[in-house]
Amino acid sequence: MNGAFYIGAIGLDAQQRALEVVANNIANINTTGFKRSGVSFSELIAPTQNDADLPVALANRASMMSGVAITSTPHVWTQGDLKQTGRQLDLAIDGQGFIELLGSTGQPLLWRGGSLKVNEDGYLSAADGTAMRAMISVPQGVTALAISRDGTVSAQISGASESQKLGQLDLVMVKDPDSLVDAGSGYYEPSDPAGVYTVQPGEDGGGTFAQGALESANVQLTDEMTTLLLTQRAFAANAQVVQAGDQLMSIVNSLRR
Repeated sequence: MNGAFYIGAIGLDAQQRALEVVANNIANINTTGFKRSGVSFSELIAPTQNDADLPVALANRASMMSGVAITSTPHVWTQGDLKQTGRQLDLAIDGQGFIELLGSTGQPLLWRGGSLKVNEDGYLSAADGTAMRAMISVPQGVTALAISRDGTVSAQISGASESQKLGQLDLVMVKDPDSLVDAGSGYYEPSDPAGVYTVQPGEDGGGTFAQGALESANVQLTDEMTTLLLTQRAFAANAQVVQAGDQLMSIVNSLRR
């Protein structure tokens, strides 16, 4: 069988996945705190068929292992622009840290911030009700909520002359951000919880809290469109390889003795 078919097919698969990554980046350009993904390619090098130590079965399939493949689609962790909204329940992080939330089964989830609310149990949570690990209880009658840059949460309660401190939000960092698994809804699940550690706001690059602001996606439309065009051309080039292999097979089949 002509190796061009396998090489072209592997390339088509890789470029198709690259197109999906670009499409996902563009689709989330307006998603709060979204981190774009990149694509890492690696070359598949076929073993030499003339190697005497190469098994015959492997030698016959050597061309199938040639080409290029996607090895990973790592997130790009650069910070997006902070947009001021003026809403007291909007929260962003000005830095590289995360807010730690509790998943449905108690697993840690990392979040770059967004809109907050008070969930059914009375705790400060993400907009979908996922509670923060800090478990900050918000009492009845709160008229105003304030979150300082160092994470101190205080509230003005109806009838009280002074604000009341409700708790403290912490920032966490990850030793290897590329190990984070995208859990959807802007949450990331650490593959190794031991690699997550707490930092003080304003220290170790964790950043500070910014109330009344939301972080924009770090997606640049011009960059994504350029990548999209290049990927489409690469996809077409691989399709041409398959077509060339088909033409060669057609020539071989038309030969007569």
